Amino acid sequence: MSIKQFIENEVKNNDVVLFMKGTPQFPQCGFSGQVVQILDYLGTPYKGVNVLESGELREGIKAYSQWPTIPQLYVKGEFVGGCDIVREMFQAGELQSLLKDKGLPAKDAATA
Repeated sequence: MSIKQFIENEVKNNDVVLFMKGTPQFPQCGFSGQVVQILDYLGTPYKGVNVLESGELREGIKAYSQWPTIPQLYVKGEFVGGCDIVREMFQAGELQSLLKDKGLPAKDAATA
């Protein structure tokens, strides 16, 4: 399986997948940690994929999304963005709306 096939498989077979440095339990960078905190706060189930396990994966995800930084969040196969975009969407309530529109659980900021 090529790295592109691996990435496509993860993106297509998981409702929410976060390509990150480290794991959800032990993020290895502050940006990955921020996105983990947001997803955990919202109560949205997701899969974390540690790009530090493979240089090929780390470079492959950047080529796949044509986005230069990690972390990268995908929802129902769609690239959402990196840390800054996810944080801004969360603060504006747009991330919660996106997740709910896709049929996924997400707490509202006011009720969480």
